[in-house]
Amino acid sequence: MKPTKKQTDGLWGESGPYSEVNLIKQVRILDDQISRIFLIVEVNVNPTTFEIVFENRNNTEFKDDIIVQQLLDTSDYRGSNFGYVSMAFEGEYTDEEVLLKAGNHRKYCEETILKMHKFVLGEIYKITKK
Repeated sequence: MKPTKKQTDGLWGESGPYSEVNLIKQVRILDDQISRIFLIVEVNVNPTTFEIVFENRNNTEFKDDIIVQQLLDTSDYRGSNFGYVSMAFEGEYTDEEVLLKAGNHRKYCEETILKMHKFVLGEIYKITKK
C-alpha cells in the first residue's frame, strides 16, 4: 500500500504547508508608543506528520516524550495552508535571558519536529516496501 496523494501532499505538496519553527519578535503598540516587546516560539506541523504521530503517540518512540505529547495536546488545526499550530513559548523581552530561553525552546521544537519527520518517513518507507 503506497501513501495516498493526500498524505503526500500533506507532507510536501505544492500547496501543503511545511513544518516550521518560528521565533517571532512581537512589538506591542499602545497609543503612540511601543508598550512592550515579546518573543514567541510557534510551531507549525504539516498535517500528515501530525496525524501519523498522533495515531502513534503511545508507541515507544513517543509515549515518554513530554515535548511531543504537549505538542500533540496543544496544537490547533489551522487549515491546509498552516497545518497544526502550537505556541511553545512566550516571554516579555526585558533582557537577554528571555532571548536565551526563547532560543532554547526553538531548538527543542526543531529537534522534536525532526524526530517526528524521521518517524513518519520511516513509516512511509515501510508502506512503500510492502
